[in-house]
Amino acid sequence: MNTKDHSAGEEQHRDAMQALQAEMDAKIHAAQEKRGLLIVHTGDGKGKSTAAFGMLARMLAYKRRCAVIQFIKSGNDAAERTLRCPALEWHSVGGGFTWDTQDRAGDIARCREGWTLAAGYFQNPEIDFVLLDELNIVLAYDYLPKEEVFAALQGRRANQHVVITGRGALPGLVEMADLVTEMRELKHPFKTGVQAQVGIEF
Repeated sequence: MNTKDHSAGEEQHRDAMQALQAEMDAKIHAAQEKRGLLIVHTGDGKGKSTAAFGMLARMLAYKRRCAVIQFIKSGNDAAERTLRCPALEWHSVGGGFTWDTQDRAGDIARCREGWTLAAGYFQNPEIDFVLLDELNIVLAYDYLPKEEVFAALQGRRANQHVVITGRGALPGLVEMADLVTEMRELKHPFKTGVQAQVGIEF
C-alpha cells in the first residue's frame, strides 16, 4: 500500500469513527432515566451465575449494600459464599441439584424460605442489589407461584437492581426484564470427559 492509499484508509476510518461517535453521543444524551434494573441471565451456556457475581463484585467495590440468595444450590456448591464483606448478605437455601435431592416438597420449602428473604430485601432501603441465583429454575419447576414472584419484583424499591439467573427463564419474566442475556453453549469440556475444575465450575 502506498502513502496515498494509507492516507485514504485513515481518512475513511476517521470519518466512520466520527459518525459512530456522533451516534453514540446522541444515544447517551437521550438516555435520561435512571432507575433500578431487572436483569436476567439465562440460556444453556455456562456463565450465568459467574456474570452475576461479577456485577456483585462491582457493586461491592462501589460500597453498595448487596444480598445474594442461592436457590437450588446447596451451601457447598459455590466458593463465592466465602466472600467476607460487611456490605454483603449471603444465603444458600438450596438442598443441591434437584436430581440429587429427589425431594420436591423439601425443595419447595427451601425455595419458600429463600423467597421470604428476597421479599424482605426488596423493601429494605439499605439494599441496592439483590442476586437471586437459579430463581429461573425455581419458576420453571413451579416451586414458587410465578404471579407472586412477578408481583414482588414489580413492587420492589424503584432504585434497586435485581439479577436473576438460571436456565429456562419464563417468557413473562423475559418480557418484564430490562436486560436479558442468553448464554448459548457452543462447546463444553464436560461433554468430552473433562472433570469440573476448581475455580471454573465451582
